[in-house]
Amino acid sequence: MFTHPSWAPDRASSYERLEFLGDSVLELAVARALYDRFPEASDGRLTKIRAHVVSRHSCAGVARELDLGRLLIEHAKDVPEPELERIGHSHNVLAALLEAAIAAVYLVHGFEATAVAVVEAFDERIEFARTGTVDKKTELQEALARSGNQVQYEVIGVEGPSHDRRFVCIAVIAGEQVGMGSATTKKAAEQEAARQALESLQER
Repeated sequence: MFTHPSWAPDRASSYERLEFLGDSVLELAVARALYDRFPEASDGRLTKIRAHVVSRHSCAGVARELDLGRLLIEHAKDVPEPELERIGHSHNVLAALLEAAIAAVYLVHGFEATAVAVVEAFDERIEFARTGTVDKKTELQEALARSGNQVQYEVIGVEGPSHDRRFVCIAVIAGEQVGMGSATTKKAAEQEAARQALESLQER
């Protein structure tokens, strides 16, 4: 399970096959928990909560809590230290490891026991997604996670006097500007740029 594709004898010997299975087990476990826990929620609301809970960002966070990166590093052989550190702390690798671990548990213990463990591990994220407000920057990050793309925010201008500043920020994906925001704080300007970027992605 803790064999990265770069040091596996072949792709099928890495954690990728388990990752494929674990992704489906994770989604079903969370979907059933949401269906049972929030009987008044619409299908659209449940879909949005599930997307947040099972995102790569969320999975990587759970993987860090379980220290899966350390286990991956411990199982590596003849891998240069810089490469090992990069892989062991990679956001995408950690998310993949978690899904592989879920699949391994499922194959040994079955769905019911695995679902209980999954819901327990993701419980705080389920509650946050239900009651909290997921900001636009987080939503954009999650929307890009599956494709492997990342967004960068750049301040391209600061307008007005010191007591009434306005920051102008752009959101850049794969070298292309996809959103722009202007606000009295850098953080708020980034949020507006992220909102525009999300709208641009949806239109495509």
